[in-house]
Amino acid sequence: MDTNAPAPGAAPTTAVSPVPTPQEARRRVMVLFGGRSGEHAISCATAGAVLRAIDRERWDVVPVGITTQGQWVLAVDDPDRWAITDGTLPFVPGSDGDVVLPMASGERTLQVIEPGQVPSAIGDVDVVLPLLHGPFGEDGTLQGLLEMSDVRYVGAGVLASAVGMDKDFMKIVLAGRGLPVAPWTVILPGRWERDEAGCRAEIEKLGLPVFVKPARAGSSLGITRVADLADLPAAIEEARRHDPKVIVEQGVVGREIECAVLGGRAGERARASLPGEIVVHGDKHAFYDFEAKYLDESSVELTCPADLSPELVERVRELAVRTFEAVGCEGLARVDVFVTADGDVIVNEINTMPGFTPFSMYPRMWERTGLPYADLIDELIELALERPTGLR
Repeated sequence: MDTNAPAPGAAPTTAVSPVPTPQEARRRVMVLFGGRSGEHAISCATAGAVLRAIDRERWDVVPVGITTQGQWVLAVDDPDRWAITDGTLPFVPGSDGDVVLPMASGERTLQVIEPGQVPSAIGDVDVVLPLLHGPFGEDGTLQGLLEMSDVRYVGAGVLASAVGMDKDFMKIVLAGRGLPVAPWTVILPGRWERDEAGCRAEIEKLGLPVFVKPARAGSSLGITRVADLADLPAAIEEARRHDPKVIVEQGVVGREIECAVLGGRAGERARASLPGEIVVHGDKHAFYDFEAKYLDESSVELTCPADLSPELVERVRELAVRTFEAVGCEGLARVDVFVTADGDVIVNEINTMPGFTPFSMYPRMWERTGLPYADLIDELIELALERPTGLR
């Protein structure tokens, strides 16, 4: 650990900027959500929570939704509209008007284009808060679009987003930096059909159980725990419903611990929260799957801070910050690890745009570390406004 940097477990020490006076213009924040991935509804729920909590005295908010077909539209500024209610998942409806980003460097004006109408400007945008999960939002594609226009945005850049989204390359990068990851193999598109025997041989070397996952999906979509090799074909097919690239990971016996990371101000080292723990109760869920996360909260216990020794807490925090640094992350990330009975700490994954409802682990961990939800939103926006556009 760099002894000159803030301790990874320390609460943020940078003061939040004061509320602007009436004479000062509020910065305009585009809250962007929805998207084309299978995590569309989760993104909507995250946006609803942020719209409810964001400080309207500090920020002028413009909600923009992306439909499942990729259309950008002005969205309703109503937090309740985007909540998951009684198991019903929200979605962004289409519109006659398309929201268009500025395409020229230095231009910040949003426009709405409707058929047969003159484009109408809806004001300048100072920063984008992209609350999109999964491909076409969290994987570097959106970040590249914003970079091309020199528009500031919250969160990781192009490369870090892409690496964090692809579990295969994420593990390659982390292992290359000397960080502990569980053994894995990857099944590229078409390989199972060409060389099923070779795929099976590699998977058998991992030992059972294994977890079969889409390489580039989140929210536990398409994941199957396989304890019998006879179940492999069905598990691979399920993963392929979400991504043609499939990763198979060795099952790790250990506690599922998470840690929230927040970028440092003015070149300082990133900060890590107190870690939290996820415990799935009962036999209904073999692991922390999509239903357990979002539709069956009674089966899940989220504890923060996790019941770990002080020495383990610091190791988790330090490993979380090192993981954040290894992929070149910015803004925020949640790092998930396993803590084994022998005290080993193994990185499971980094999530560069974690769930962000008040009940999600990322803001809950910061709340317990001393940074309330609304202040966390402020800090993330300030971090984005602070950093330069272009290469950095």
